[in-house]
Order: sequence, then C-alpha cells, then structure tokens
Amino acid sequence: MKDRKEIAERLAASGYIADAELATAISLMLMLKRPLLLEGEAGVGKTEVAKALASVHTTELIRLQCYEGLDQSAALYEWNYQRQLLSIQAHRGDDPDAVEDQIFSQKYLLERPLLAAIRRDRPPVLLIDEIDRADDEFEAFLLELLSDFQVSIPELGTIKATAIPHVVLTSNGTRELSDALRRRCLYHYVDYPDVDREARIIMARIDGAGASLALQIARMVEGVRKEELRKVPGVAETLDWAAALVGLGVRDLHDAPETVHETLMCLLKTHEDKSRVTREVSERLLGKVA
Repeated sequence: MKDRKEIAERLAASGYIADAELATAISLMLMLKRPLLLEGEAGVGKTEVAKALASVHTTELIRLQCYEGLDQSAALYEWNYQRQLLSIQAHRGDDPDAVEDQIFSQKYLLERPLLAAIRRDRPPVLLIDEIDRADDEFEAFLLELLSDFQVSIPELGTIKATAIPHVVLTSNGTRELSDALRRRCLYHYVDYPDVDREARIIMARIDGAGASLALQIARMVEGVRKEELRKVPGVAETLDWAAALVGLGVRDLHDAPETVHETLMCLLKTHEDKSRVTREVSERLLGKVA
C-alpha cells in the first residue's frame, strides 16, 4: 500500500482524516521503511496517526510513552530476577557457568516495547510517543534501533528485527531533538486542521453530527483558537465538544447560544482561559459562524 490517495482513503475509513502532505509522508515511510517523526502542538492528532496505521494494517500497536528519566530497562527489556533467583536455588551445586548461561537466556527475558516491536513475526506499528519528554541519553540510545532495526543486549548479543516495524515518533516540541535522531527519520509537521478537514473529522468520529453542525463547530473552534489562550484546544477537545452538543440535542449552534457557551468547558482547560472566553466573547465568535 504505497499510493498516497489509497493511504488517505484507508486512513479515512479508520476514522483519521489526513491531508495530502501527511498522506505523502506516510506513503514514503512505508515505501522506504523509515521511521516517521511527527512534530506539532499537543492535541493535533499525532498519536492518532499511529493508531490509524495499526488499524489500516490490521496489526498490533506497540506504544512506548516517553517521560523524563525513562531508561533502557523500561523501554527495551528487563531480566525476570525472581525467576532467575528461583532457578539459581534449584540448581545449587551445578556448574556455575551452565547456570549462568541458563538464567541469562531468552526464557528469563521480559520484553518491553522496543524489544517487542522487533521480535514480532508481522510488522507492528511502534509508537514512540512524546520523544521530546525523554532525556538526551535515551534519545541517543534509540539511534541503533532507528537506523538498523536492531538492539544490543550484553548477555545475548545483537537482536535484529524479525520484521521491520512501522515506527512513528511524536514530539510536542518542548525541547530540541538531536540532529542524529532527525537524520534517521522522515519528518512531517502536524498543524491544526483547517475548517473543512476538522468538519470531516467530526463527521467521521461523532455519530449524529451532520455536515452543517460539524462545519459550524469547526468554524467556532477556529475562532476560539485565535483568542489569546494559555492552552489552545486540540482536535480531541473539538470531538469532546461535538459529542456533548450532539448528546444535548443541538442541531444548529445559533439556536442554542446558552448551551454553546456553557459547554465550552469541553474546549477550555484552564481557569484563565475560561475566564477569558466570557459570554460576550462566545456570542461574538458565534456571530461569525455562518
């Protein structure tokens, strides 16, 4: 599946509406078997790309959530120390070298996401989420996997990928990533969707959201995003708001200005932002919605 149009259609069938540039990036990722780095603001749908890819390929999604202090043992593998200790006790008196070889075999290995991703018979989708939250040292550790699809375990040697996974990395841009990491990846910046695409996303994900209401919601959200907010609402917030409006029986925003204002809590996630988008502001923004 390498045709950009086909990829866009199959992503749409799984509920993800991709623009032409993103569809092209995914097409090249699949053709070249290279990791794809998706960068952009929080909430624009980067993580959903990996989920949609796993759905399109009917394959496993393996997710590594990054955080400050993430180390190799949490990302790659750990030894099952309890089982190793029991085995040592059971073979007390045996040849020490033979016991050591046994307890450091794959039988006692606990897979973590990175190791799991390269040991699957079918290529999974490996999502390395929010890589910018991890430390520089962990980023450097990833380079072997991203370039050669292999990892090194001192006790076992080098383990190469059985099938090359589809690797998606996401970054919210909270820190600058290294040139070495960027060189190993294809790159695409994911921005907030335009009004038409966001309306299509709403219709694809929210049952009962017709074309007219979805377009109104998308236009209203576009207006909210242009306000001076501390946290700009992402696509996930848009979908929450759309689901709330549909659930409350709203079919036209202009017929329910009170409900529109009261439910903006779905979009606004800080006290400062809720205070800024007053009733007068919501009425002004609603007045610009056709």
